[in-house]
Amino acid sequence: MLFGSVRFDDDAFDDLAAPLLAEPPHPINWNLLTAKEAEIEWVRLNRWVDWLRRTYGLPASVVPPLWHRHPELVWELSALHLHWLSAYDPDQHASAPFGWHRDFADARGRLHDWVATAGTRLDRDRPTRQTAWPGEPPAATIDDVGITDRNDDFVEFVVADVERRRAAERDLV
Repeated sequence: MLFGSVRFDDDAFDDLAAPLLAEPPHPINWNLLTAKEAEIEWVRLNRWVDWLRRTYGLPASVVPPLWHRHPELVWELSALHLHWLSAYDPDQHASAPFGWHRDFADARGRLHDWVATAGTRLDRDRPTRQTAWPGEPPAATIDDVGITDRNDDFVEFVVADVERRRAAERDLV
């Protein structure tokens, strides 16, 4: 697993620059990733999100600690990451970063709205509430859970996701 070498500090982002520029960025469909691909993409996205929140001073109301537990945030941050990679590609036009910043402003508004809807905070989290449609059973009651160690939670989450994907891959054989 990659977690033995994962660092969660300011310099971790620098480790990604060279390998990510080796090939053009491509859209990531989180629903279709293999276990190995998911592990790599989770680590890359986590490092970039950590860099993003620190570089731009983003509050937890835009990027909360447990963003990885909210699919709506994962999809938005993943798309923003790919857009950033493309905008800052050495072969890109010099004005591309300006376009990324314009789109980043729009994305911050969406992220803020989704964080508010989800109810996740700096010190506590809960799964995003689901609205039951007519004819469906009522949604389960959701309780907040305190956040004690964000990095441990991320590792635990990714290990479970990768194992779920491995099990699904074994079932296909």
